[in-house]
Amino acid sequence: DDRPARSASDRPARSYDDRPRRSADDRPRRSFDDRPRRDDRPVRSEAHEQHVDVVHDRLQAQAIQAEEVAETTFGDLGLGENIVRTLADLGAALPFPIQAATIPAILEGKDVLARGRTGSGKTIAFGAPLVENVLRGQAGQRREFGRSPKALILAPTRELALQIDRTIQPIARSVGLFTTQIYGGVPQARQVGALRKGVDIIIGTPGRIEDLIEQRKLDLTEVQVVVLDEADHMSELGFLEPMQRILRLVADGAQKLLFSATLDREVASLVDEFLVDPAMYEVAGEDQESSTIEHKVLVIDHRDKAEILDSLVDRDGKTLVFARTRAYAEMLAEQFDDNGINAVALHGDLNQAKRTRNLQRLTDGRVQVLVATDVAARGIHVDDIDLVIQADPPDEYKTYLHRSGRTGRAGRTGTVVTLVTRQRRRKMTEMLDRAEIEAPFIDARPGDDVLEELAGRQVDPVA
Repeated sequence: DDRPARSASDRPARSYDDRPRRSADDRPRRSFDDRPRRDDRPVRSEAHEQHVDVVHDRLQAQAIQAEEVAETTFGDLGLGENIVRTLADLGAALPFPIQAATIPAILEGKDVLARGRTGSGKTIAFGAPLVENVLRGQAGQRREFGRSPKALILAPTRELALQIDRTIQPIARSVGLFTTQIYGGVPQARQVGALRKGVDIIIGTPGRIEDLIEQRKLDLTEVQVVVLDEADHMSELGFLEPMQRILRLVADGAQKLLFSATLDREVASLVDEFLVDPAMYEVAGEDQESSTIEHKVLVIDHRDKAEILDSLVDRDGKTLVFARTRAYAEMLAEQFDDNGINAVALHGDLNQAKRTRNLQRLTDGRVQVLVATDVAARGIHVDDIDLVIQADPPDEYKTYLHRSGRTGRAGRTGTVVTLVTRQRRRKMTEMLDRAEIEAPFIDARPGDDVLEELAGRQVDPVA
């Protein structure tokens, strides 16, 4: 009470002029990682839209079915001995149809458009001849320190980029070439360090690649071969414009290889702008009659959903469960774990190390169940997943096809089970029609025989 009262006028005025100013050059660069850029999209004229429709229809009509070729080897297709030996070590003794069709065209230097679902062997189809072409292009040349890359492979997600690298790296190493991965979500120092030393083949996602180009740490002007893997999904994620910008930076006349599960208008637009007289192939046997995947739709009451999911995943073998949101994926993984079923989640809220570790736990068989969101699941290429469960049905038919492609890989059999409520039955029917898939709709309740059969458990016959 004895302290003198201070009024606002007694306080010294604060000066902001003495503070050090930060110039625009001093501000840290913003990293966009894997996120697509938003820019001003050009307004498409009606004539342009009609032109793309014509291109789309022409591409659909010209695609050649990739057939089984009896007694053909990778050596017969034109690949060198070291690459053929490495492919055998990877378990690829003889080529799949998409490989037998596309490898000779790629070795000839042609642009290629190939359609085929996940598991049809697309990575080797473009990876092996890409390595061969880069090797031929460097014949007689010394591989200098700090050399610029000669090939670029673009993928929509980090997991898929890592999966592609796991296949291509041993093929490249067998002939003395080096690969590196460039993707967001991790510090860029190691990636920049690899580029400074010099690499031959880059595998990465569009966002981080554009970041390093803007920072002048990556030069694509000597790239002679570009692969767009899962181009349809990259277009869905908003990477169409980044893909176009990247393709405009590579060497004039560079070979373009575009692999996609579906052919939509965005993909047709890419082909029209960047591919020159492409050879076009699609995998034979994509129709359901010759497919190794069985499809079923279970019509359930929402209150029974948790119990039905527990029953389906309590089985031998690897199971992949799709959830619409990250929170639901985590909740399901915890639910299964609480019921004694080893499960982990895979979604965008996890850091890259945890995502890689969880996927590896499924691959190694340390967990039975992986619960994933759609974007995270793009890199799930585990050959022995024999059951895919869609806890949340997809919103469009392309998502259904991509999810289904996680099972029935490399000629193995698999089952896709979708859970729907009665209110969504009509929408599910329309989606299956668009995907050209026939699936029985089965009413299901906890304890029903159909759940036991899908989980691979014996059903006791009624006495």
